[in-house]
Amino acid sequence: MTHQVLEKHTPMMQQYLKIKAQHPDELLFYRMGDFYELFFDDAKRASQLMEISLTKRGASAGEPIPMAGVPYHAVEGYLAKLVQLGVPVAICEQIGDPATSKGPVERQVVRIVTPGTVTDEALLHERVDNLVAAIFEFKGKFGFATLDITSGRFLLTEPQTQEAMQAELQRTRPAEILYPEDFSQMALIESFKGIRRRPVWEFDVDTARQQLTQQFGTRDLIGFGVEKCELGWLPQVAYYNT
Repeated sequence: MTHQVLEKHTPMMQQYLKIKAQHPDELLFYRMGDFYELFFDDAKRASQLMEISLTKRGASAGEPIPMAGVPYHAVEGYLAKLVQLGVPVAICEQIGDPATSKGPVERQVVRIVTPGTVTDEALLHERVDNLVAAIFEFKGKFGFATLDITSGRFLLTEPQTQEAMQAELQRTRPAEILYPEDFSQMALIESFKGIRRRPVWEFDVDTARQQLTQQFGTRDLIGFGVEKCELGWLPQVAYYNT
């Protein structure tokens, strides 16, 4: 949104829209007193997903503002429902002091909840692995990596055919799948709820090697037996950029 368009909104909506622009793929839970509020398209979507009332809050830029909200003390229940639906959420809290703030109280996103990165027991299903996965394809062959945040289990594989890749997806049933924006095999993953498109550069070979060796504190990946499995460890770098 351009500055010229943004300035037509009220100061609070300007703040909201600036934060929302940084989190276009997540539902933005914007803290206002005892509620987390959602506005505009997020409000319309949330009202359907969470079966809550869609209302309006005054006007900004000359138009009524669609709004939906949930009480802060009940937010975990709503988050659990959204996680099960595969919907990521950004939690935006008030960090400024209302008594000293000029204009809207300063706010910032302090927590992002995605289906595959949930660690709160209240949001997890018992006895079911909650996996975040990443997928990559090159000339008909695939790289696939999964991570269980709660246990730290980190696995990769290199399916050699579309059928083998499909079988791996059905076996692991990841809660969230990260894929490059130029991924050409969408039919494999489009039935999953928590799919998230990522920039192509996150699947770059050199970047992936650097990220992984830095993460594990090693010079190379030989000790893990995957030094030559580029298709397999390429997807893993996407985890560190979400």
